[in-house]
Amino acid sequence: MHSLTRTLSATLLALAALAAATGAQAQSGNYSLYAPGASYVGLNAGKSDFSLGSGIGNFTSDKRDTVYSIYAGSYFNPNLGLELGYTNLGKINRAGGNTKAAGANLSLVGKLPVGSSFNLLGKLGTTYGRTDVSSAPGSGIVAGNESGFGVSYGLGAEYTFNPNWSAVLQYDAYDLKFPGSGRDRVSAATAGLRYRF
Repeated sequence: MHSLTRTLSATLLALAALAAATGAQAQSGNYSLYAPGASYVGLNAGKSDFSLGSGIGNFTSDKRDTVYSIYAGSYFNPNLGLELGYTNLGKINRAGGNTKAAGANLSLVGKLPVGSSFNLLGKLGTTYGRTDVSSAPGSGIVAGNESGFGVSYGLGAEYTFNPNWSAVLQYDAYDLKFPGSGRDRVSAATAGLRYRF
């Protein structure tokens, strides 16, 4: 129940960011960076956080690994657009085996300009995720793989260097299906670069 409450709270925050972006009035100089029809590609890297149980027994269990994502998007008005991407959340040691997760994302993205070079970002969508779990017998962790759609959301900030390049900081969370445990959240804190064209 606590995990569900956290997920709903974060989803509401992402929705609020998108709603704020929809109604924002920004300076015309900033609007030109993401005019309707403007597109971008990006590459982010950082650390993932697997919010998973470690089973029973004396097994080492990690929570974090390197994450990277590659994505592309296009704006259909100055504040809202669509983004498609792929995220590899890495692999952690867990319950005498390994747990891996990755997924393809489709999201509605929003931008709230703050000044001429700084934007707040919001994202809400779905991820088709795939998880793969191996574990030692008696660990209490079910081995196998799962796949399917789940909610994804994120918040971030962007600093534009010039009309083509910007740096981004993002926090994203993914609701993924794991063998034998229903759905669990895997989050990622990343930094990266975007190129607009």
